[in-house]
Amino acid sequence: MSRDCEMATDVVHGRYANEAGPIRLLVAALGFFALLGQSANATAAEWKPEKFVEIVVSTPPGNGPDRTARVMQGILQEKKYVEVPINIGNKVGGGSVVAYTYLNSRPPDGHTLMIASKALLTNHIAGRGPSYTEFTPLAHLFAEYMVVAVKPDSSIASGKDLVERVKKNPQSVSFGVATSLGNPIHQSMATPLRAEGVDIKSLRNVVFNAGSASMAAMMGGHIDVVAVTAAMGVQLIANKQVRLLAATSPKRLHGALAEVPTWRDLGYDAVVSQWRGVVGPKGMSEAQIAFWERTLKRMTEAEEWARDLDKNFWSAEFMGAREMRKYMDRDSVALRVFLGDLGLTDKK
Repeated sequence: MSRDCEMATDVVHGRYANEAGPIRLLVAALGFFALLGQSANATAAEWKPEKFVEIVVSTPPGNGPDRTARVMQGILQEKKYVEVPINIGNKVGGGSVVAYTYLNSRPPDGHTLMIASKALLTNHIAGRGPSYTEFTPLAHLFAEYMVVAVKPDSSIASGKDLVERVKKNPQSVSFGVATSLGNPIHQSMATPLRAEGVDIKSLRNVVFNAGSASMAAMMGGHIDVVAVTAAMGVQLIANKQVRLLAATSPKRLHGALAEVPTWRDLGYDAVVSQWRGVVGPKGMSEAQIAFWERTLKRMTEAEEWARDLDKNFWSAEFMGAREMRKYMDRDSVALRVFLGDLGLTDKK
């Protein structure tokens, strides 16, 4: 410790009161307390999880948010970016409302995270859940696109055929939506129809708790059309379980989906993406936010993450906490207009 800091310590304890002039005493005391402040700041900046971390997802195992969480879990632990155990908590129900309500009940101690998506915005706009402002944004990870599917033997021949059928009779086709009306899954099917003047409110929509459930219903002949993530679509066509009518991307996707036309290819100006990010309970500290922002950024720079982006047809779009908040502000405004046109906004 420096002589000034030693003297400041003695001053605090009443010593050297008669040995140093007022100016030197003031300088020493200021140096001492500055040192204390630096020590406190360093401690705050070095925050890291001290017990197991839970990543909450709103769907059953195997669905989109769950796959994201498990990829994260693997990289964070294998790379030792997080040194404590990481658990996945599947909180299913209410179109993600159950999961967000659970997250809201957790303490803001940095040990509970959740895979967030547009459902956080659309549910609240429709009056079915908490606002995004009630959580702490940590990082926006990527965007993904949907594909619209039917059974291989469906009489619906193409995306154009689907639109024309619904234009003639909105009740002639049933749609499976996971996990709530107004979300990107619903928008993937509603957007081209809306562009063609179809009254979206008159469609036959059936809501399911997960994409796997809506797919099972379609395969069983209970509904006609579903939209799923591109990654799930690849798995389904590999097993010849579905036929894909259209993709919601701005241009054709790669690999196994290269032959699937986009809605734009078919003449409909309809591009729909789902984003995924990470949020925590409201009230997390700046040090906790900084840790997770920094750690999640490192995760997205790993080769393993890049491979999964490609495999799952995810589009890399990392944003830190503050940028993610601004992004959600903008997206919420745009979605309120869109859902208002669909008659799905909260009337309260």
